[in-house]
Amino acid sequence: MVPHLITALNGPINELEQRILESMPAIERWFRLEWMEHTPPFYSSVDVRNAGFKLAPVDTNLYPGGFNNLTPEMLPLAVQAAMAAIEKICPEAKNLLLIPEKHTRNTFYLMNVQRLVQIFGAAGLNVRLGTLDDSIKEPTRLALPDGSDLTLEPLLRSKRRLGLKDFDPCTILLNNDLSAGIPKVLEGLHEQYLLPPLHAGWAVRRKSQHFQAYEEVAKKFAKLLGMDPWLINPMFAKCGKVNFQDGTGQECVQSHADALLGKIRRKYKEYGIQEKPFVIVKADAGTYGMGIMTVRDAKDLDELNRKARNKMSVIKDGQEVSEVIIQEGVPTYERMNDAVAEPVVYMIDRYVVGGFYRVHAERGIDENLNSPGASFVPLAFAESHHLPRPGEKPGASAPNRFYMYGVIGRLAMLGASYELEATDPDAEVYE
Repeated sequence: MVPHLITALNGPINELEQRILESMPAIERWFRLEWMEHTPPFYSSVDVRNAGFKLAPVDTNLYPGGFNNLTPEMLPLAVQAAMAAIEKICPEAKNLLLIPEKHTRNTFYLMNVQRLVQIFGAAGLNVRLGTLDDSIKEPTRLALPDGSDLTLEPLLRSKRRLGLKDFDPCTILLNNDLSAGIPKVLEGLHEQYLLPPLHAGWAVRRKSQHFQAYEEVAKKFAKLLGMDPWLINPMFAKCGKVNFQDGTGQECVQSHADALLGKIRRKYKEYGIQEKPFVIVKADAGTYGMGIMTVRDAKDLDELNRKARNKMSVIKDGQEVSEVIIQEGVPTYERMNDAVAEPVVYMIDRYVVGGFYRVHAERGIDENLNSPGASFVPLAFAESHHLPRPGEKPGASAPNRFYMYGVIGRLAMLGASYELEATDPDAEVYE
């Protein structure tokens, strides 16, 4: 089941699909060579938007929740990828400490944690859950909707290692994106593998750095395929020192939004696209679909009402927004039962392990779908995206469409790999 593209302009995407399928051996070899030089993030998920004339990642998450939205058929792939990832890092690993988010009452999120425990358990590890929540002083059981439960335990920190009572892990896996800052208990762990590294958390990471790295990847890939990188790359700009409450830095946001809208108009003209361009202004750090707005005219930023200002001022964990990224808006023209849909691709190590569609009946083609009311439809990826079918009519075959999404997801993951290397505080510098 492929959501249908409701746009007159699906020619370019069908052409892109065709080109990607024809170049499959070259693409896979290119990825293989890139992964010899760069380390993939331990796991990641990428939101992709398909406009029919453009296909691009709009967000890359290095602490993915939502593993519970993958179908059971996808689990063997996830377990194999988890084995490959662990073998690379710590082949003799026995114990894995998984540290989830602190908002432990969200049952959807807890089902994701349960799925991660299942995947890494099947990969041959003893998995236990440690929490950063100081209010949890003893093992605490949390009931899940399916009748099972999870046990959260308080962390024990020695001088050089982190573990739980009677549990000394070789590897610590964070499923907490560190929006609220880096906890002291995670600092200075030089004897254990901490994955992802601390500088992948939102306390340090910036979306603008990610998309700068992704732009480099998109240019290399576009050169390989002999195409315009714009077809897979959203243009962007950034502003620091912004305060939406008192209006500081608003002229920076406005001038960048105006310039970006002008650039998009020129691209649309070049490709004969009869769309009204828009940009997305969002917090440069953070997640959960907070601190995001759609701007179709830079003048609109003059008249932000109090509600919009408040919405843009604070993100997850009450963190204030002072830096924003202004990103080219990529509309989504995929529909599932008349609701707007966007694919989300999930990866462990360098492998695509599955994905689903985020579907929102109350949102428009140019709005953020990661918001209350969204539903997740995993059936779309039920057929393997690893085995595309050359020769089928472009745009008609589910495996071909998903292979294409997997390629874009892996490009974004490679971008994240470049980004983490560039921002690594402990990088060895060779002069």
